[in-house]
Amino acid sequence: MRAVHLEGGNDGGAIRIGSTVRRKVRGWTPAVHDLLRHLERKGFDGAPRVLGFDDEGREVLSFLDGETMGNSQIWPEWTRTEDTLCQVACWLRTYHEAVADFVPPADALWRIGGPWTPGLIIAHNDAAPFNAAWQGGRLTGFFDWDFSGPVSAESDLAWTALSWVPLYARHVAAAEGFHDFGARPRRLRLFLEAYGWRGDPAAILDEMRVRMSARACAIRQGAAAGDPLYLKLYAQGVADDVERAVIELDDLGIYRIRA
Repeated sequence: MRAVHLEGGNDGGAIRIGSTVRRKVRGWTPAVHDLLRHLERKGFDGAPRVLGFDDEGREVLSFLDGETMGNSQIWPEWTRTEDTLCQVACWLRTYHEAVADFVPPADALWRIGGPWTPGLIIAHNDAAPFNAAWQGGRLTGFFDWDFSGPVSAESDLAWTALSWVPLYARHVAAAEGFHDFGARPRRLRLFLEAYGWRGDPAAILDEMRVRMSARACAIRQGAAAGDPLYLKLYAQGVADDVERAVIELDDLGIYRIRA
């Protein structure tokens, strides 16, 4: 079968061969495979299946059918609809229920985050529009689980909401095709309600600030250490953009979100 290089991604991309995806094995691949096999046992169908390794030593995963963003600068319209926003929130709630009883091996290596401890979950940590598959008006699921790692469910909820409301810096969101900034408080409420969040929205905004600040710091430190991915993100100005988004969160208005 013909190999097709899949568009998108900042970290080397992936190859599609038939109904499979082949990717380079990394240090965290075994831990991610343990997670994906757990999801398969739980009957969770919003993630790829692990199919082993090929003759070139690459991991082999099932291909998630559907449209993806690829290299589009302007994000597809489906990434901005309220229906999609609710579907993502429901996917996240279902995922959190499926992963709640997953206990990774004590020596599991994750790309980000420390060791798992009781009270944490293993989150996707990158369930953003650029890792989503969309088919026939339905969210198929999310691919690229390389950033999976231990966080609280609350933190994962905040990080996913950030991507889909979206709450990026205004100039970043506008460049991607989102302009209805006045709707962001309502969209955040809608996302949290669809997920079933009953806590204070201010706690979610606080988690966003913590995660974004840590992300900016990781990019700067990774670039200084010579990591190719973080060098690329730093050169693109992502660390500055993330820090700008933290500042702009204060303009969102927690009381408007509660209303």
